[in-house]
Amino acid sequence: MAGAPGPAGTPLTRWLGRVARVEPREAPAVMAAFLLFFFVLGGYFAVRPVRETIATILGGERVANLWIITSIGAVVIVPLYGWLVGRVRRSLLLPSIYGFVAVSLVLFGLAFGARPGDTMVGAVFYVWISVLNLMLVSVFWSFLLELFDSAQVKRLFGVIAAGGTAGALVGPLLTDLTVQHVGNLGVLFIGAAMFVGAIVAQRVLLAIWKDTPSGQAPAADRGLGGNPFAGFAIVARSPYLLMIALFVVLLSTANTLLYFEQLNIVRETFTDPARRTQIFARIDYVVQTLTVLSQIFLTGRIAATFGVRTLLVMVPLAMVAGFVALAAAGTFAVLACVMVLRRWGEYAFIRPGREMLFSRLDTEAKYKAKNLIDVPVYRGADMLVAQLQNALRAGGLSSAGVAMLGAGAALCWAGVGWWLGSRHERAKKF
Repeated sequence: MAGAPGPAGTPLTRWLGRVARVEPREAPAVMAAFLLFFFVLGGYFAVRPVRETIATILGGERVANLWIITSIGAVVIVPLYGWLVGRVRRSLLLPSIYGFVAVSLVLFGLAFGARPGDTMVGAVFYVWISVLNLMLVSVFWSFLLELFDSAQVKRLFGVIAAGGTAGALVGPLLTDLTVQHVGNLGVLFIGAAMFVGAIVAQRVLLAIWKDTPSGQAPAADRGLGGNPFAGFAIVARSPYLLMIALFVVLLSTANTLLYFEQLNIVRETFTDPARRTQIFARIDYVVQTLTVLSQIFLTGRIAATFGVRTLLVMVPLAMVAGFVALAAAGTFAVLACVMVLRRWGEYAFIRPGREMLFSRLDTEAKYKAKNLIDVPVYRGADMLVAQLQNALRAGGLSSAGVAMLGAGAALCWAGVGWWLGSRHERAKKF
Protein backbone atom coordinates (compact mmCIF):
# COMPACT_ATOMS: atom_id res chain seq x y z
CA MET A 1 0.00 0.00 0.00
CA ALA A 2 1.03 3.57 -0.61
CA GLY A 3 1.30 5.36 2.68
CA ALA A 4 3.71 6.29 5.40
CA PRO A 5 3.84 4.25 8.56
CA GLY A 6 1.10 5.23 10.98
CA PRO A 7 1.04 5.40 14.75
CA ALA A 8 1.28 1.95 16.24
CA GLY A 9 -0.34 2.48 19.61
CA THR A 10 -3.27 4.90 19.27
CA PRO A 11 -6.70 3.72 20.48
CA LEU A 12 -8.09 4.16 16.97
CA THR A 13 -5.36 2.00 15.46
CA ARG A 14 -5.87 -0.72 18.04
CA TRP A 15 -9.65 -0.67 17.46
CA LEU A 16 -9.20 -0.90 13.70
CA GLY A 17 -6.81 -3.80 14.18
CA ARG A 18 -9.38 -5.69 16.21
CA VAL A 19 -12.42 -5.20 13.97
CA ALA A 20 -10.80 -5.32 10.52
CA ARG A 21 -7.20 -6.52 10.82
CA VAL A 22 -5.82 -3.11 9.85
CA GLU A 23 -2.07 -2.83 10.29
CA PRO A 24 -0.73 0.35 11.98
CA ARG A 25 0.94 1.61 8.79
CA GLU A 26 -2.39 1.27 6.93
CA ALA A 27 -4.52 3.14 9.47
CA PRO A 28 -4.11 6.71 8.10
CA ALA A 29 -5.04 5.66 4.55
CA VAL A 30 -7.94 3.54 5.76
CA MET A 31 -9.38 6.39 7.83
CA ALA A 32 -8.93 8.94 5.02
CA ALA A 33 -10.65 6.56 2.58
CA PHE A 34 -13.38 5.91 5.14
CA LEU A 35 -14.07 9.65 5.45
CA LEU A 36 -13.93 10.23 1.70
CA PHE A 37 -16.51 7.52 1.06
CA PHE A 38 -18.58 8.88 3.97
CA PHE A 39 -18.87 12.27 2.31
CA VAL A 40 -19.43 10.91 -1.22
CA LEU A 41 -22.28 8.59 -0.30
CA GLY A 42 -23.55 10.95 2.40
CA GLY A 43 -24.00 13.66 -0.21
CA TYR A 44 -25.59 11.31 -2.71
CA PHE A 45 -27.97 9.64 -0.26
CA ALA A 46 -29.04 12.99 1.17
CA VAL A 47 -30.42 13.94 -2.25
CA ARG A 48 -31.50 10.45 -3.36
CA PRO A 49 -34.94 10.66 -1.66
CA VAL A 50 -35.58 13.82 -3.71
CA ARG A 51 -34.89 11.82 -6.89
CA GLU A 52 -37.24 9.04 -5.77
CA THR A 53 -40.00 11.55 -4.96
CA ILE A 54 -39.60 13.09 -8.41
CA ALA A 55 -39.94 9.58 -9.87
CA THR A 56 -43.28 9.02 -8.11
CA ILE A 57 -44.55 12.34 -9.52
CA LEU A 58 -43.37 11.59 -13.07
CA GLY A 59 -44.79 8.05 -13.04
CA GLY A 60 -43.36 4.70 -14.06
CA GLU A 61 -43.81 5.11 -17.84
CA ARG A 62 -42.04 8.47 -17.99
CA VAL A 63 -39.27 7.26 -15.67
CA ALA A 64 -38.72 4.24 -17.94
CA ASN A 65 -38.33 6.63 -20.87
CA LEU A 66 -35.92 8.78 -18.87
CA TRP A 67 -33.81 5.69 -18.38
CA ILE A 68 -33.25 5.63 -22.14
CA ILE A 69 -31.75 9.12 -21.87
CA THR A 70 -29.82 8.03 -18.77
CA SER A 71 -28.26 5.10 -20.62
CA ILE A 72 -27.25 7.40 -23.50
CA GLY A 73 -25.69 9.81 -21.00
CA ALA A 74 -23.83 6.91 -19.39
CA VAL A 75 -22.35 5.91 -22.76
CA VAL A 76 -21.35 9.50 -23.52
CA ILE A 77 -19.67 10.05 -20.15
CA VAL A 78 -17.33 7.04 -20.48
CA PRO A 79 -15.11 8.38 -23.32
CA LEU A 80 -15.20 11.83 -21.70
CA TYR A 81 -13.98 10.34 -18.44
CA GLY A 82 -11.47 8.18 -20.33
CA TRP A 83 -10.12 11.30 -22.04
CA LEU A 84 -9.75 13.09 -18.68
CA VAL A 85 -8.08 10.10 -17.01
CA GLY A 86 -5.71 9.84 -19.96
CA ARG A 87 -4.60 13.47 -19.75
CA VAL A 88 -5.16 14.88 -16.25
CA ARG A 89 -3.23 14.02 -13.08
CA ARG A 90 -5.33 12.11 -10.55
CA SER A 91 -4.34 14.62 -7.85
CA LEU A 92 -6.18 17.29 -9.85
CA LEU A 93 -8.93 15.26 -11.51
CA LEU A 94 -10.39 13.46 -8.50
CA PRO A 95 -11.03 16.52 -6.25
CA SER A 96 -12.32 18.43 -9.29
CA ILE A 97 -14.99 15.79 -9.91
CA TYR A 98 -16.37 16.27 -6.40
CA GLY A 99 -16.22 20.04 -6.79
CA PHE A 100 -18.23 19.79 -10.01
CA VAL A 101 -20.90 17.76 -8.22
CA ALA A 102 -21.13 20.28 -5.36
CA VAL A 103 -21.62 23.19 -7.78
CA SER A 104 -24.19 21.21 -9.79
CA LEU A 105 -26.28 20.47 -6.69
CA VAL A 106 -26.34 24.15 -5.77
CA LEU A 107 -27.47 25.07 -9.29
CA PHE A 108 -30.24 22.46 -9.24
CA GLY A 109 -31.34 23.72 -5.83
CA LEU A 110 -31.60 27.25 -7.19
CA ALA A 111 -33.53 25.95 -10.22
CA PHE A 112 -36.02 24.10 -8.00
CA GLY A 113 -36.47 27.26 -5.94
CA ALA A 114 -37.05 29.44 -9.00
CA ARG A 115 -39.36 26.97 -10.78
CA PRO A 116 -41.18 24.88 -8.14
CA GLY A 117 -43.26 22.06 -9.60
CA ASP A 118 -41.51 22.19 -12.98
CA THR A 119 -41.39 18.56 -14.11
CA MET A 120 -38.80 19.33 -16.79
CA VAL A 121 -36.30 20.49 -14.16
CA GLY A 122 -37.18 17.40 -12.15
CA ALA A 123 -36.62 15.13 -15.15
CA VAL A 124 -33.21 16.70 -15.92
CA PHE A 125 -32.19 16.28 -12.29
CA TYR A 126 -33.34 12.65 -12.31
CA VAL A 127 -31.21 11.83 -15.36
CA TRP A 128 -28.21 13.79 -14.12
CA ILE A 129 -28.00 12.14 -10.72
CA SER A 130 -28.75 8.68 -12.13
CA VAL A 131 -25.73 8.92 -14.44
CA LEU A 132 -23.46 10.57 -11.91
CA ASN A 133 -24.03 8.39 -8.86
CA LEU A 134 -22.51 5.28 -10.45
CA MET A 135 -19.63 7.34 -11.81
CA LEU A 136 -18.81 8.71 -8.35
CA VAL A 137 -18.68 5.28 -6.76
CA SER A 138 -16.64 3.84 -9.63
CA VAL A 139 -14.10 6.69 -9.45
CA PHE A 140 -13.69 6.16 -5.71
CA TRP A 141 -13.03 2.42 -5.97
CA SER A 142 -10.72 2.82 -8.98
CA PHE A 143 -8.40 4.96 -6.90
CA LEU A 144 -8.61 2.58 -3.91
CA LEU A 145 -7.63 -0.32 -6.19
CA GLU A 146 -4.56 1.69 -7.14
CA LEU A 147 -3.77 2.51 -3.51
CA PHE A 148 -4.05 -1.00 -2.03
CA ASP A 149 -2.72 -4.33 -3.27
CA SER A 150 -4.74 -7.51 -3.79
CA ALA A 151 -4.10 -8.95 -0.31
CA GLN A 152 -5.03 -5.67 1.38
CA VAL A 153 -8.23 -5.42 -0.64
CA LYS A 154 -9.74 -8.48 1.06
CA ARG A 155 -8.88 -7.23 4.54
CA LEU A 156 -9.64 -3.54 4.18
CA PHE A 157 -12.43 -2.98 1.68
CA GLY A 158 -15.13 -4.01 4.14
CA VAL A 159 -14.25 -1.39 6.73
CA ILE A 160 -13.64 1.28 4.05
CA ALA A 161 -17.02 0.50 2.51
CA ALA A 162 -18.48 1.04 5.98
CA GLY A 163 -17.47 4.69 5.64
CA GLY A 164 -19.73 5.02 2.63
CA THR A 165 -22.49 3.23 4.48
CA ALA A 166 -22.14 5.53 7.47
CA GLY A 167 -22.51 8.45 5.06
CA ALA A 168 -25.46 6.75 3.40
CA LEU A 169 -27.02 6.49 6.87
CA VAL A 170 -26.36 10.09 7.90
CA GLY A 171 -27.42 11.57 4.53
CA PRO A 172 -31.04 10.32 4.49
CA LEU A 173 -31.33 10.90 8.25
CA LEU A 174 -30.49 14.58 7.66
CA THR A 175 -33.04 14.64 4.84
CA ASP A 176 -35.72 13.07 7.04
CA LEU A 177 -35.10 15.63 9.80
CA THR A 178 -34.87 18.72 7.59
CA VAL A 179 -36.99 18.27 4.45
CA GLN A 180 -40.21 19.51 6.11
CA HIS A 181 -38.38 22.71 7.11
CA VAL A 182 -36.03 23.46 4.20
CA GLY A 183 -37.82 21.68 1.33
CA ASN A 184 -36.23 19.66 -1.42
CA LEU A 185 -34.03 22.56 -2.57
CA GLY A 186 -32.55 22.87 0.92
CA VAL A 187 -31.77 19.15 0.85
CA LEU A 188 -29.72 19.69 -2.32
CA PHE A 189 -27.66 22.36 -0.54
CA ILE A 190 -26.96 19.87 2.27
CA GLY A 191 -25.76 17.39 -0.35
CA ALA A 192 -23.48 20.05 -1.87
CA ALA A 193 -21.88 20.69 1.53
CA MET A 194 -21.13 16.96 1.89
CA PHE A 195 -19.28 16.98 -1.43
CA VAL A 196 -17.15 19.90 -0.26
CA GLY A 197 -16.13 17.60 2.59
CA ALA A 198 -15.27 14.94 -0.02
CA ILE A 199 -12.84 17.36 -1.69
CA VAL A 200 -10.96 17.81 1.59
CA ALA A 201 -10.86 14.06 2.32
CA GLN A 202 -9.65 13.28 -1.21
CA ARG A 203 -6.81 15.76 -0.86
CA VAL A 204 -5.73 14.11 2.39
CA LEU A 205 -5.82 10.65 0.79
CA LEU A 206 -3.81 11.87 -2.19
CA ALA A 207 -1.17 13.28 0.18
CA ILE A 208 -0.90 9.87 1.86
CA TRP A 209 -0.63 8.22 -1.56
CA LYS A 210 2.20 10.56 -2.58
CA ASP A 211 4.04 9.94 0.71
CA THR A 212 4.73 6.31 -0.16
CA PRO A 213 8.24 5.16 0.83
CA SER A 214 8.79 3.56 -2.57
CA GLY A 215 8.28 6.82 -4.40
CA GLN A 216 6.16 5.06 -7.02
CA ALA A 217 2.96 7.00 -6.39
CA PRO A 218 4.25 10.44 -7.48
CA ALA A 219 5.51 8.91 -10.70
CA ALA A 220 2.10 7.32 -11.23
CA ASP A 221 0.29 10.63 -10.72
CA ARG A 222 -0.06 11.46 -14.38
CA GLY A 223 -2.53 10.92 -17.16
CA LEU A 224 -2.75 7.30 -18.21
CA GLY A 225 -2.65 8.19 -21.90
CA GLY A 226 -4.16 5.88 -24.46
CA ASN A 227 -7.45 5.92 -26.31
CA PRO A 228 -10.47 7.31 -24.38
CA PHE A 229 -12.48 4.41 -25.85
CA ALA A 230 -9.94 1.82 -24.65
CA GLY A 231 -12.33 0.46 -22.02
CA PHE A 232 -14.55 -1.03 -24.73
CA ALA A 233 -11.64 -2.96 -26.28
CA ILE A 234 -10.28 -4.10 -22.91
CA VAL A 235 -13.64 -5.58 -21.92
CA ALA A 236 -14.33 -7.12 -25.33
CA ARG A 237 -11.15 -9.19 -25.37
CA SER A 238 -11.39 -10.49 -21.78
CA PRO A 239 -13.81 -13.35 -20.92
CA TYR A 240 -13.33 -12.48 -17.26
CA LEU A 241 -14.41 -8.85 -17.74
CA LEU A 242 -17.30 -9.93 -19.97
CA MET A 243 -18.54 -12.16 -17.16
CA ILE A 244 -18.26 -9.25 -14.72
CA ALA A 245 -20.35 -7.24 -17.18
CA LEU A 246 -22.94 -10.05 -17.28
CA PHE A 247 -22.96 -10.13 -13.48
CA VAL A 248 -23.73 -6.39 -13.47
CA VAL A 249 -26.48 -6.85 -16.10
CA LEU A 250 -28.20 -9.50 -13.98
CA LEU A 251 -27.79 -7.41 -10.83
CA SER A 252 -29.37 -4.48 -12.67
CA THR A 253 -32.20 -6.69 -13.94
CA ALA A 254 -33.17 -7.78 -10.44
CA ASN A 255 -32.86 -4.23 -9.11
CA THR A 256 -34.88 -2.65 -11.93
CA LEU A 257 -37.77 -5.09 -11.65
CA LEU A 258 -37.94 -4.38 -7.93
CA TYR A 259 -37.54 -0.61 -8.40
CA PHE A 260 -40.63 -0.20 -10.57
CA GLU A 261 -42.71 -2.31 -8.21
CA GLN A 262 -41.54 0.05 -5.48
CA LEU A 263 -42.73 3.11 -7.42
CA ASN A 264 -46.17 1.60 -7.99
CA ILE A 265 -46.71 0.41 -4.42
CA VAL A 266 -45.39 3.58 -2.74
CA ARG A 267 -47.47 5.82 -5.03
CA GLU A 268 -50.61 3.84 -4.17
CA THR A 269 -49.85 3.73 -0.44
CA PHE A 270 -48.72 7.33 0.26
CA THR A 271 -50.30 10.37 -1.41
CA ASP A 272 -48.20 13.24 0.04
CA PRO A 273 -44.87 13.84 -1.80
CA ALA A 274 -43.08 14.99 1.38
CA ARG A 275 -44.31 11.84 3.14
CA ARG A 276 -42.91 9.73 0.29
CA THR A 277 -39.54 11.46 0.67
CA GLN A 278 -39.59 10.58 4.38
CA ILE A 279 -40.46 6.94 3.65
CA PHE A 280 -37.62 6.62 1.13
CA ALA A 281 -35.24 8.29 3.61
CA ARG A 282 -36.27 5.90 6.40
CA ILE A 283 -35.76 2.86 4.22
CA ASP A 284 -32.33 4.28 3.38
CA TYR A 285 -31.16 4.61 6.94
CA VAL A 286 -32.52 1.24 8.03
CA VAL A 287 -30.54 -0.29 5.17
CA GLN A 288 -27.40 1.65 6.03
CA THR A 289 -27.54 0.76 9.73
CA LEU A 290 -27.57 -2.93 8.87
CA THR A 291 -24.91 -2.43 6.22
CA VAL A 292 -22.38 -0.50 8.29
CA LEU A 293 -22.46 -3.15 11.03
CA SER A 294 -22.02 -5.89 8.44
CA GLN A 295 -19.15 -4.11 6.68
CA ILE A 296 -17.22 -3.50 9.88
CA PHE A 297 -17.68 -6.91 11.45
CA LEU A 298 -18.59 -9.35 8.65
CA THR A 299 -17.55 -8.44 5.09
CA GLY A 300 -13.78 -8.65 5.49
CA ARG A 301 -14.00 -11.78 7.61
CA ILE A 302 -16.30 -13.53 5.13
CA ALA A 303 -14.02 -12.61 2.21
CA ALA A 304 -10.87 -13.72 4.04
CA THR A 305 -12.39 -16.95 5.42
CA PHE A 306 -14.80 -18.11 2.70
CA GLY A 307 -13.59 -16.14 -0.31
CA VAL A 308 -15.07 -13.59 -2.70
CA ARG A 309 -17.37 -16.27 -4.15
CA THR A 310 -19.46 -16.30 -0.98
CA LEU A 311 -19.91 -12.51 -1.10
CA LEU A 312 -21.11 -12.73 -4.70
CA VAL A 313 -23.51 -15.67 -4.33
CA MET A 314 -25.34 -15.38 -1.02
CA VAL A 315 -27.26 -12.17 -1.84
CA PRO A 316 -28.64 -13.35 -5.23
CA LEU A 317 -29.83 -16.57 -3.60
CA ALA A 318 -31.55 -14.57 -0.85
CA MET A 319 -33.19 -12.40 -3.53
CA VAL A 320 -34.70 -15.50 -5.17
CA ALA A 321 -36.62 -16.07 -1.92
CA GLY A 322 -37.45 -12.35 -1.66
CA PHE A 323 -38.99 -12.20 -5.13
CA VAL A 324 -41.04 -15.34 -4.46
CA ALA A 325 -42.37 -13.71 -1.26
CA LEU A 326 -43.25 -10.56 -3.20
CA ALA A 327 -45.09 -12.64 -5.80
CA ALA A 328 -47.12 -14.28 -3.03
CA ALA A 329 -47.99 -11.02 -1.19
CA GLY A 330 -47.32 -7.71 -2.95
CA THR A 331 -47.95 -5.43 0.04
CA PHE A 332 -45.87 -2.43 1.09
CA ALA A 333 -44.61 -4.32 4.17
CA VAL A 334 -43.29 -7.21 2.05
CA LEU A 335 -41.84 -4.78 -0.49
CA ALA A 336 -40.04 -2.85 2.25
CA CYS A 337 -38.50 -6.06 3.62
CA VAL A 338 -37.33 -7.17 0.16
CA MET A 339 -35.95 -3.70 -0.63
CA VAL A 340 -34.02 -3.67 2.64
CA LEU A 341 -32.69 -7.18 1.95
CA ARG A 342 -31.61 -6.31 -1.58
CA ARG A 343 -29.93 -3.02 -0.79
CA TRP A 344 -28.32 -4.21 2.46
CA GLY A 345 -26.91 -7.25 0.68
CA GLU A 346 -25.69 -5.22 -2.28
CA TYR A 347 -23.93 -2.56 -0.23
CA ALA A 348 -22.53 -4.86 2.47
CA PHE A 349 -21.42 -7.81 0.34
CA ILE A 350 -21.98 -7.49 -3.42
CA ARG A 351 -20.33 -4.11 -3.95
CA PRO A 352 -17.12 -4.90 -2.01
CA GLY A 353 -17.02 -8.32 -3.70
CA ARG A 354 -17.34 -6.74 -7.15
CA GLU A 355 -14.50 -4.33 -6.41
CA MET A 356 -12.27 -7.22 -5.27
CA LEU A 357 -12.70 -8.82 -8.69
CA PHE A 358 -10.73 -5.93 -10.24
CA SER A 359 -7.83 -6.09 -7.78
CA ARG A 360 -5.49 -8.08 -10.05
CA LEU A 361 -6.06 -5.99 -13.19
CA ASP A 362 -3.69 -3.32 -14.47
CA THR A 363 -4.23 0.41 -13.84
CA GLU A 364 -5.83 1.16 -17.22
CA ALA A 365 -8.38 -1.61 -16.73
CA LYS A 366 -9.11 -0.42 -13.18
CA TYR A 367 -10.07 3.03 -14.47
CA LYS A 368 -11.31 2.60 -18.06
CA ALA A 369 -12.75 -0.93 -18.25
CA LYS A 370 -14.17 -0.76 -14.75
CA ASN A 371 -15.86 2.55 -15.43
CA LEU A 372 -17.39 1.16 -18.62
CA ILE A 373 -18.92 -1.77 -16.72
CA ASP A 374 -19.99 0.30 -13.71
CA VAL A 375 -21.77 3.05 -15.65
CA PRO A 376 -23.00 2.42 -19.25
CA VAL A 377 -23.34 -1.36 -18.88
CA TYR A 378 -25.29 -0.91 -15.65
CA ARG A 379 -27.45 1.93 -16.95
CA GLY A 380 -27.96 0.26 -20.33
CA ALA A 381 -29.29 -2.83 -18.58
CA ASP A 382 -31.53 -0.59 -16.46
CA MET A 383 -32.99 0.96 -19.58
CA LEU A 384 -33.59 -2.29 -21.45
CA VAL A 385 -35.19 -4.04 -18.48
CA ALA A 386 -37.38 -1.00 -17.74
CA GLN A 387 -38.69 -0.98 -21.31
CA LEU A 388 -39.21 -4.74 -21.22
CA GLN A 389 -41.09 -4.52 -17.95
CA ASN A 390 -43.35 -1.74 -19.28
CA ALA A 391 -44.08 -3.81 -22.41
CA LEU A 392 -44.87 -6.91 -20.35
CA ARG A 393 -47.13 -4.99 -17.98
CA ALA A 394 -48.92 -3.41 -20.94
CA GLY A 395 -49.39 -6.92 -22.29
CA GLY A 396 -51.12 -7.99 -19.10
CA LEU A 397 -48.32 -9.40 -16.94
CA SER A 398 -49.22 -9.12 -13.26
CA SER A 399 -47.04 -7.88 -10.41
CA ALA A 400 -46.65 -11.49 -9.31
CA GLY A 401 -45.40 -12.40 -12.79
CA VAL A 402 -42.84 -9.58 -12.67
CA ALA A 403 -41.66 -10.85 -9.29
CA MET A 404 -41.18 -14.37 -10.65
CA LEU A 405 -39.11 -12.94 -13.53
CA GLY A 406 -36.99 -11.28 -10.85
CA ALA A 407 -36.54 -14.63 -9.10
CA GLY A 408 -35.28 -16.20 -12.32
CA ALA A 409 -32.86 -13.32 -12.93
CA ALA A 410 -31.56 -13.61 -9.37
CA LEU A 411 -30.91 -17.33 -9.82
CA CYS A 412 -28.84 -16.66 -12.97
CA TRP A 413 -27.08 -13.84 -11.11
CA ALA A 414 -26.01 -16.31 -8.42
CA GLY A 415 -24.61 -18.68 -11.05
CA VAL A 416 -22.46 -16.00 -12.66
CA GLY A 417 -21.28 -14.87 -9.21
CA TRP A 418 -20.18 -18.44 -8.45
CA TRP A 419 -18.13 -18.58 -11.68
CA LEU A 420 -16.47 -15.21 -11.07
CA GLY A 421 -15.70 -15.94 -7.44
CA SER A 422 -14.17 -19.31 -8.31
CA ARG A 423 -12.05 -17.76 -11.07
CA HIS A 424 -10.85 -14.97 -8.80
CA GLU A 425 -9.93 -17.34 -5.99
CA ARG A 426 -7.61 -19.23 -8.34
CA ALA A 427 -5.45 -16.06 -8.20
CA LYS A 428 -4.80 -15.77 -11.93
CA LYS A 429 -4.15 -12.55 -13.74
CA PHE A 430 -6.53 -11.66 -16.54
